[in-house]
Amino acid sequence: MAGTVFFSVSMSLDGFIAPESPEELMGQQWMELQRWIFPTRFLRQSLKLGAGGEEGRDDDIARATFERTGASVMGKRMFDAGERAWPEEAPFRTAVFVVTHEQRDPWERPGGTTFHFVNDGIGAALERAREAAGDRDVRIAGGGETILEYVNAGLIDEFSIALSPVLFGSGIRLFEGVDAGRVALEQLRSEPTRRATHLSYAVRER
Repeated sequence: MAGTVFFSVSMSLDGFIAPESPEELMGQQWMELQRWIFPTRFLRQSLKLGAGGEEGRDDDIARATFERTGASVMGKRMFDAGERAWPEEAPFRTAVFVVTHEQRDPWERPGGTTFHFVNDGIGAALERAREAAGDRDVRIAGGGETILEYVNAGLIDEFSIALSPVLFGSGIRLFEGVDAGRVALEQLRSEPTRRATHLSYAVRER
């Protein structure tokens, strides 16, 4: 049985998920946006930063997101930024399908991540990701434009948002250009923690 197709992102109170410029990733605003996950035991383990880290609901949610994901899909912009920023053992540990016009052989990284480059659109990338994931879920990892393409194509089953108490003012909005008339949502979870409010919605038929 095919798993759920979902996205999971951190979002500012004014609706942004990233700075406009890739060069600003890892800057102060972005670090504040992701502040809920940085102290977690899961992240320290995943990035091999050593022992320690906080347990609790933020840690549980981060770990559950990782464990449910059997494959990921991302756009070329996110891949380009991550190729420079990720450690040698990229943090996905699954197949990742990059939607791009670039012709490139698969890029296998230590630790179980292999990037595959898909040149024939978001539908083809999702089909390959579903096959790779088996009965686990497929995560549309980002960036914002790629997530929006999948939402507007009706290919997302679940939204998962960590709403962080930070304002961006400008940057990449998650829902800029959304086809709101075709998206109806049912809330699954609203759970505040010390550093974020975790929101989850199922997409239902109108």
